[in-house]
Amino acid sequence: MSNRPVLLKVIYDKIKHCDSYKLKKKFMLTTIIIILGLIVFEVVSSVDNAIINAHILKTMSAKWRKIFLFWGILTAVFIIRGILPFLVVWASVPEIGFSGAFQSVIHSSPEVANLLDERKGIILIGAGIFLLLIYLHWLFLEKKDPYFVPDKLIKPHHGVWFFALTAVILVTLLYLARFSVLLMLAAAIGNAVFFIMYGFREQAAKQEEALHDKKNNLSDFSKLMYLEVLDASFSVDGVLGAFAFTTAIPLIFIGNGIGALVVRQLTIAGIEKVSKYKWLKNGAMTSIGILGIFMILESFRIDIPEYFPTITTIGFVGLTFWKSHKLLKQNAH
Repeated sequence: MSNRPVLLKVIYDKIKHCDSYKLKKKFMLTTIIIILGLIVFEVVSSVDNAIINAHILKTMSAKWRKIFLFWGILTAVFIIRGILPFLVVWASVPEIGFSGAFQSVIHSSPEVANLLDERKGIILIGAGIFLLLIYLHWLFLEKKDPYFVPDKLIKPHHGVWFFALTAVILVTLLYLARFSVLLMLAAAIGNAVFFIMYGFREQAAKQEEALHDKKNNLSDFSKLMYLEVLDASFSVDGVLGAFAFTTAIPLIFIGNGIGALVVRQLTIAGIEKVSKYKWLKNGAMTSIGILGIFMILESFRIDIPEYFPTITTIGFVGLTFWKSHKLLKQNAH
């Protein structure tokens, strides 16, 4: 056992302590379902990021593209997706300290696991409102090819109602969470983080236009720094969304890490092919919205089966991928 990687050791220890073969089998199946859901979620939530990366990389030299792909994997996969989940856990259970949060995962401490289970509502409501607002922002304010019923009902001139709806949702959640100051604070933080990210990405979109301008004199190093910061901001979506699937940090690291590597491969192979799938983003965004609702419900101790997030994500993304693929084949003939 001493030679096993730490993350695999944590999972192995949990399996070993299951009381029966049936429990071990159930735990293994649940683990596989969670990791699969995390991978799919990470990939579909990062497609926009991959498209931007691909466009900017075209304006960079081959040397700096290789540097980005290497350092991007190091920072996005191992640093951001490795450290951010620990920060989230530490913020929800601050009395154990950051080093305590790290050690509890490495040693799979049952005491801290129970404490985290008691406090997971704090994580879930903050991350849940963040994901729900991502979906509503896309639904009300972004250009799209309608597929699902809400997509067809919300018209471009309804955009102003996004901000009104956001305010109503926040006030409603604060009222429902009035029994817990920490729950109210987490909801407000989730709302604030969304608008901070929203403002940053608005500026990033303007900066992207400048980077495409052939007259700009920005160095490849400047473009690299821009892509790294942008990657970090998109990583927030994936990490916070991961808590819809599980609060187990090793599983989040494995699932998000594999998903991030898949996105990198898509960026290299040609993300334009993926962007041609007309309704794929509809499935991704709708699943993100539903995951946000799941998390908010769970924060109020309403049980959601462990496999629901994975089924939701794969179901909506799979449906829109299949429909988009059929459309591409029809247009090709």
